[in-house]
Amino acid sequence: MNRDRWATVVGFAGGGLVLAALVWVVGIDGILAQLRGIESEYLFLILGIAVCWLVCWGLALRTVLNALDAPISVVTSAFVFAGAIFSNNVTPFGQAGGEPVSGYLISRATDREYETGLAAIASVDAIHFVPSIGYAVVGLTFVVAGAAQFGRNLVFATTALVTLAVGMPAAAYFGWRYRYELEAAVVRAVTPVVRVIGRVIPRKEPPTTADIEHRIEGFFGAIERVAGSRKTLLEAVGFSALGWLAMCCSLWLSLFALGHTVEFTAVLLVVPIGAVAGMTPLPGGLGGVDAVLIALLVSTTGVTGGAAGAAVLVHRAATYVFPTVVGGGVAFALGVGD
Repeated sequence: MNRDRWATVVGFAGGGLVLAALVWVVGIDGILAQLRGIESEYLFLILGIAVCWLVCWGLALRTVLNALDAPISVVTSAFVFAGAIFSNNVTPFGQAGGEPVSGYLISRATDREYETGLAAIASVDAIHFVPSIGYAVVGLTFVVAGAAQFGRNLVFATTALVTLAVGMPAAAYFGWRYRYELEAAVVRAVTPVVRVIGRVIPRKEPPTTADIEHRIEGFFGAIERVAGSRKTLLEAVGFSALGWLAMCCSLWLSLFALGHTVEFTAVLLVVPIGAVAGMTPLPGGLGGVDAVLIALLVSTTGVTGGAAGAAVLVHRAATYVFPTVVGGGVAFALGVGD
């Protein structure tokens, strides 16, 4: 077993321990008592909503790929995005760790250069940030307005939201303004590393400096093409917003299926903030995302820990386990790990 697979195994073991500890703290008996009352019809409906989420975010990816002259069908876009979700969910640090694999999957599915696929998934991940902040701001506004007290979890949610709302646009602005300087810096930093790796890989000629520079320029050029198309950005943001809405519906319906009707504005806050925990050094934020979702649900909706834990497990089965299984099949079909 190579080093990457060991890292995945260790990551899942760590995430499983975190999740097990979380279930123990919340109370396994309370969670099981809640889950016994759920009807199977709701489970299929929640799974259907998860499919809608995958399709919407797949359409956002398709929109970006069309702008890069790499068209794919609607069905293919959904499956390819499931593959990207799989790569995020089996590598540490979520999107940051999974994007290189996602770029490879997209390049294989579209028969385009690797840097085009990487630029596409990087662009889509950046686009997803916009509607998530919008939903979270709306949710936080209503939650704070109706909160009896501003507890520790709401302080965390507010801090995370303000940090993202200020930090991410600032990073995007300065990154775009100084993109040529950034490109030159990346070329200087990456070239010696790639050259060394190229020398130690059997039967592979190490790439020349010109080859590396050409590929990095291709990546930044693709990003610039996407960012320069207002139609592409608006369409992709629209599909992304629909996807986020589907994810919020999944969590809300998971609570409803357990007999708990909560304000929908609460899940508008909980889901985007919970996604921030996906940046933890666990595969797909396993355990970390679940902990944040449960803590925020309890503090914003007033449901018990058992109800929140059961709802989150159902929601995450549809939005974590299901796309990971489907995406794993897509990754295998496209030759990842060959």
